[in-house]
Amino acid sequence: MLKSCLINVSQSVASSSRSSLHTSAVRNARLSSKQARHEKVSKVQARINHKLAFDAQREYAVLGHRPGQDHKWQNSALAKAIITQDALYSDSVPEIIHSPEGDIELPPHLSFGINERSKELLFKVLPSLSAQEGVTKFSENVVSEMQEAMENEKAKANMFAKVIDLRNANAKGLAFENRRRCISLFSPPGNPFDTGRPEVQAALLTIQIRGLWKHLLAFRKDIDNRRGLRQLVHKRAKILKYLRKLDRDRYEAILPRLGLDAASIEGELVV
Repeated sequence: MLKSCLINVSQSVASSSRSSLHTSAVRNARLSSKQARHEKVSKVQARINHKLAFDAQREYAVLGHRPGQDHKWQNSALAKAIITQDALYSDSVPEIIHSPEGDIELPPHLSFGINERSKELLFKVLPSLSAQEGVTKFSENVVSEMQEAMENEKAKANMFAKVIDLRNANAKGLAFENRRRCISLFSPPGNPFDTGRPEVQAALLTIQIRGLWKHLLAFRKDIDNRRGLRQLVHKRAKILKYLRKLDRDRYEAILPRLGLDAASIEGELVV
């Protein structure tokens, strides 16, 4: 009797120990799998954070300002001077020129490098001279002939204004107009076409860099243009460093006009 009781007690203890060992092993296996998944997710997140930090550093070297500080570029003199595709087609309010021949409607932006002086000559002075030249003899019909000549010159001026509309130009024409505006804006007053000035060179490179950066955002696998972007960024930094060595005041004055931070020029540039 005693022997049978001892056997039953030993079997119950063994079964309980086996069950406890079994549940603890499963629990430990589950914990290890959860830890492995957690470590895997943390490594993936670390790689994502590293890539985001690297892209932010690259964008800082290219655009010249930190992410979220687009107002520095929008408030710069260069951004206000150039014309983008969106601004070209959004500005649809024509400019009205009042002349003796009548009102002439001009598009908001003109191509072929027409400035304010050329605009005045083409649409204020030239129509009047052409109308007067058409009437060579004084007769009883001179008034009606003069009015007819003025109407013809008005129609010619309106047709010519449509021809020189910048919206008729292609991408090269728009780039030419932006380069012309950039050169005239950053050149000294005595020489409005000083293309060798460091400020002008840096502004022209900034336009090219921003255009190429916009292209690479749409075509990320364009390796050749990415290499060209890297060369342009380093070339701009080299020119601005030369300007800093040449004249510190001019260097500090040009950076906000281009929408750039000093830290995006100095030090190591990662593009």
